[in-house]
Amino acid sequence: MRTALRPDAVLVQAVIAGALSFAHLHDLAAAAGQDGWKAWAYPISVDLLFVAAWRRLRTDGPSRLAWCWFLIALAASLGANIATAGLLDLSDVPAWLRILVAGWPALAFLGGTLLAHTPDAPALAAQAPDPAPEVAREPEPVPEPDPEPVALPDREETPALPVADPAPASPSAIPVPAALVDHARKVAADHEHRTGSRIDTDTLRARLGVPPHLADAVAAQLA
Repeated sequence: MRTALRPDAVLVQAVIAGALSFAHLHDLAAAAGQDGWKAWAYPISVDLLFVAAWRRLRTDGPSRLAWCWFLIALAASLGANIATAGLLDLSDVPAWLRILVAGWPALAFLGGTLLAHTPDAPALAAQAPDPAPEVAREPEPVPEPDPEPVALPDREETPALPVADPAPASPSAIPVPAALVDHARKVAADHEHRTGSRIDTDTLRARLGVPPHLADAVAAQLA
């Protein structure tokens, strides 16, 4: 499928402006003593620096570095256009302009290197690690001074009385689950049905599998 080529007025204007600026830079470099291929290299150097600065502005956003070299390249291109418009005698170029043209390659190399290898401040801020948050430290407690010992009057030591052993809890005071009491009633009824006599506490404890004090409490509930 063929793509129809449509003329773009902006593109045509850009080509014309670039060609005229290229020619003006070439004529100025040749008039400043840069003959042969060197005169053709100057407009290429200016345009490349111009494009590099503009690309840096488009991709990384506005920055002092990109704007500085963009204005330098613009001044070099615009200055050549004005100088070749009849305001400057190209047959007798002043010494300061010859020095400026001769020093342009080093200046353009410095600008291109800085634009290509110097990160922006936002990029540096994004790469920098976040500072560790400061942890509030609690003040250390101040130790209180020990109270001075108080002298007590001498007194005769009273002999310690023997401590009485606690009285064992009565079987009726021990809580017994209702389900265990019901099961014990069934066991006691079965024992009395088979043997004809009431079940004693030891047999009840063995049948229920409970400790002696709990067996006494259950027997008290069955009495």
